[in-house]
Amino acid sequence: MNEIELSPEATNPPAASGGVSFLYRQLPYLIVLVLAIVGVAYTNMLHEPLVGYWEFLTLAMGAVCVVTEWPKTDDRQARAQWILRQAAHWGAILVAMNIMLLSGVQQLLPSPATGLVLLMLLALGTFLAGLNLSSLQICFLGIAMALAVPAIAWFKQTALFLLLGALLLIGLGLAFWPRGRRSEHARKLGDSEA
Repeated sequence: MNEIELSPEATNPPAASGGVSFLYRQLPYLIVLVLAIVGVAYTNMLHEPLVGYWEFLTLAMGAVCVVTEWPKTDDRQARAQWILRQAAHWGAILVAMNIMLLSGVQQLLPSPATGLVLLMLLALGTFLAGLNLSSLQICFLGIAMALAVPAIAWFKQTALFLLLGALLLIGLGLAFWPRGRRSEHARKLGDSEA
């Protein structure tokens, strides 16, 4: 009997789609970005420095750097050196954050500014880690976190203006929308009667 030859596509089912695979590879970066945005929003709304949160996010970012680069190194000694370098890098960021939290330094900074300084230190550490790793994603995270600092300050200054502008647009929309619908409805009724 003749055996039916199957094409390679039939014997090996296609792997997960490229989009899902790409999203899965980007997941650690997306999680850190979402956590940073949540921290920025919380800092902006409650005007509290979130000291422990930024320290946790620093450790999480260090873990992301190690986990994402781990598969690229096969040598055990290189991995050990890699972990030590990352520990020193992120440890230095944590030390700088804790220096900013000393009582003598805290007397010089208002409470909302402390959170922004901690976020900026995390952004700097993240960007430098991205340069060290030649990772565009980690560099982007650092830039996004750094841009969040002036964004918070800008939003605080313009929040009332933005709220009034949004209310104006909603009011204009409500004022003109029902009239346009009624006149169009009346026109349709007039056309059907004629």
